[in-house]
Amino acid sequence: MPFIGGWRFDDAVTTESAYTSERLQAFLDSVASMSLEHKFHEWYNVEVAAAIDGCKIHGHEVNSDSGSSLLFLNKSAVLCVPQKGHIAHYPRHLIHCFVDDFRHNGEHDDGLVMRAELFSITPSEEQLAWEVKCRSERDVPAVQSSVSRWLKWLNEE
Repeated sequence: MPFIGGWRFDDAVTTESAYTSERLQAFLDSVASMSLEHKFHEWYNVEVAAAIDGCKIHGHEVNSDSGSSLLFLNKSAVLCVPQKGHIAHYPRHLIHCFVDDFRHNGEHDDGLVMRAELFSITPSEEQLAWEVKCRSERDVPAVQSSVSRWLKWLNEE
């Protein structure tokens, strides 16, 4: 068996495959915890899982209110919207992050304390618009945590 970088080739493949499977399972577990109709859970487990098969997942977020999810891959993000049967792929270099912190200027937009959005530079009907927001100061750390993960992913080489 050939050695690559001190690892046997079959070990590297197994390790990479295990990592990919672990991240996929973590994503599917997050989706399973959402209150969705059975057909939407099935859509995630069949259609989405097939679409991302073999992709290295760096992380994911789910929106329990809408049932949508966002997957962070090596060089792109994948938005999944089960109600529309929609899977959209966005190259990382076309994605931006904006954060609006309403705590310091005294102007709260519709009661919001903080809002953060990942969005893409694509035609309006095809745009990525993944948003997290909070209306309470105690929820600010969760928004900040999302922004931190997003910026880390956006700045990876």
